[in-house]
Amino acid sequence: MDDTLETLQEDTPLQEIVVKMGGHNQRFHGTWYRGSTINYIPTKMNFAEEDAAERYVLKGWLPPAPLIDKTSVVTAFGSCFAQNISDWLLREGYNVLGKKLNLQSHIIRFGDGIVNTFSIREQLEWAFENKSLVDGLWFGEHKEVVTPDDSVRQTTADLLRQTSTLIITLGLSEIWYDKQSGRAFWRAIPASMFDEEHHGFRLTTVEENRENLLAICALVKKHVPDCNVIFTLSPIPLMATFRPVSCITANSVSKAILRVALDELMQRNIENVYYFPSYELVKEVFADPYLKDNRHVKPELIEMIMKIFGRNYCSGE
Repeated sequence: MDDTLETLQEDTPLQEIVVKMGGHNQRFHGTWYRGSTINYIPTKMNFAEEDAAERYVLKGWLPPAPLIDKTSVVTAFGSCFAQNISDWLLREGYNVLGKKLNLQSHIIRFGDGIVNTFSIREQLEWAFENKSLVDGLWFGEHKEVVTPDDSVRQTTADLLRQTSTLIITLGLSEIWYDKQSGRAFWRAIPASMFDEEHHGFRLTTVEENRENLLAICALVKKHVPDCNVIFTLSPIPLMATFRPVSCITANSVSKAILRVALDELMQRNIENVYYFPSYELVKEVFADPYLKDNRHVKPELIEMIMKIFGRNYCSGE
């Protein structure tokens, strides 16, 4: 059912609007111009409705038809929330490339560490166009140096060219970078390797992240023309910030930068590029979404979110 408007008290100076949303009403002043397109914020009671996610969170972001079926080749990487997506799709019988294979591609082996738009763009430029890279700037989760081996590059390119739906989960807009080249690191610098003359830290901008996202989409379109790209923003907050402010406030800024960059990307209406609002589902719908560490989403909520994803982005066939 679409939301409907009723105007009450037309003979009074303070005209009132009743907005029927699902089975509940909200009242607003009717003297303000509301525009030709308007969506009101749902109440807590609205979130109890069966189709609340679709009506109040996914509205405006849904693909015209499901993008993924059981024959689709899916590759997902980025923030560790992407691991939840991959695990669920695999459990439901979808073809998640890399999960059943011993692939040496960095986006498979270290995908949960490639979480900023700079490193994601760099991986695609390296894989597709053999952009030369300097050794010693990538670190794995065990602080090992990862080198840009050409066989790994070719494996990554082959994997991406087979992919029909690419799911990329963004995590950070804070980066460590090389002061000489300006390139972003995948992760923070191992303490034993840190050199203040070479290693720097900064908060990136909306503009930088938007341009990286546009470049990522252009690379996929050029080299895998029919591939769908689904972006998500990880709801997992920073473990720590290297800024001289609280982690809570730094996390708000870090996520906001990425979310605005994604919104500016989506306003371009690029063919085959989509957004799944997992971030908003976690942050806005559930009252207490995190485990005791206040970072990782409760498993039962991940399952609910993935079922929402499945209903709207997957055909089940």
